[in-house]
Amino acid sequence: MGFRLDKPWQPLDGAAIDAMPAQLGVYHVGDDDGTVLSVGYAGAHELFGMQSALRREMEQHGGATQFRCEFTSNYRSRWDELLMLHLADHGELPEPQRDQAERVGRLSPA
Repeated sequence: MGFRLDKPWQPLDGAAIDAMPAQLGVYHVGDDDGTVLSVGYAGAHELFGMQSALRREMEQHGGATQFRCEFTSNYRSRWDELLMLHLADHGELPEPQRDQAERVGRLSPA
């Protein structure tokens, strides 16, 4: 597994979400162009894991059309890594995660 979440995008729709296992993990939600709109995690507070988290994201982001995810029990640590990568690549966090900017560390990926 690489440091970046570079799995293929999948359609963000009810059928794709229903097919997801109810497991913990991290994800990107994006638009048609592949712009990341949200970097999130499905944690222990999600009743149905990734399904619940992606359903919530679909409702909150009208422009979101796709997602990619990674299953891991270390979702909080991995979420922090993905936030740091996004910040390094784009200079800012996605709008839904901007309140995390002061907490997130900095890195310089190669």
